[in-house]
Amino acid sequence: MGLYFYQSLSVVSSNLKPVTSSHSSTQPTALEPTTALAPSFRIPLALMAIAVPLLFVQVWLAAGVGLFGVFLLIQALTLTLRFTENALDIYRGEKLIRHFPYAEWERWEIFWSPVPILFYFREVNSIHFLPIIFSAMELRRCLEYHCGHASAQETA
Repeated sequence: MGLYFYQSLSVVSSNLKPVTSSHSSTQPTALEPTTALAPSFRIPLALMAIAVPLLFVQVWLAAGVGLFGVFLLIQALTLTLRFTENALDIYRGEKLIRHFPYAEWERWEIFWSPVPILFYFREVNSIHFLPIIFSAMELRRCLEYHCGHASAQETA
């Protein structure tokens, strides 16, 4: 079920120079040629913590929330998002499982600024939603640097 987030586009290669976002007050700093995002365990751990008091209200609901938290924890431990010069690559261990060229991105957004929980991006032929199981600050910085042209604030 959750891997569906990562399995919806064929591999395509393209070239795109970094573009800055107009809503950014400062120039993005130069990034390494490949930037791998650090995992974040906030959402998985929060879901597992919420599941504990739910046990007293509804056992099946608690089990579902807890299992989803465990699933996201496993994803955070095993998946890596790498921003390269041309694309966002998703790796499981050292194996590339998805490749998303920036040239095909039409829009991106990180939902709920106070506590980022969901990353959305739209490509020419598909849309993708990923839970924020990576450093949200690093994710935003990389997105603004590599594909600021598709920022939701610029297209709104």
